[in-house]
Amino acid sequence: MLDPYLWLKWAHIVSVISWMAGLLYLPRLFVYHAECGSGSPQAETFKVMERRLYRAIMTPAMVASWLFGLGLAYWLGVGISGNVWFWLKLVCVAGLTAFHGHLGRFVKAFAHDEIKRDPRYFRLINEVPTLIMLAVVFLVVFKPF
Repeated sequence: MLDPYLWLKWAHIVSVISWMAGLLYLPRLFVYHAECGSGSPQAETFKVMERRLYRAIMTPAMVASWLFGLGLAYWLGVGISGNVWFWLKLVCVAGLTAFHGHLGRFVKAFAHDEIKRDPRYFRLINEVPTLIMLAVVFLVVFKPF
């Protein structure tokens, strides 16, 4: 219980789970929000839910995932030397980070009733974090390169 590596690993796993939960749930909220139309009482509720999820859960979890993940990489000495799987993982995590930012733009657009996408679009983008997550877990578990 005193091994700092295990605590670092634990913190990374918990923060990644929290971040992924938000990345998977927020687009689903967008689907429902887009379906109910702006100005309705439901739309106002979705605005609050989306803002709180993005700001209070997802963004801190993303920052923690990066910090604990880089801390693990440093601890294990993973990095510049020949760990292709690690660099591919970083590219995937950078993609998740970009997707996070993309969702943030939608949070703002919905908040101002300026959304120009239909619910189908949000159903499609809901699959993006799942696909990236599968790639990341594959790289970490199998280290194919």
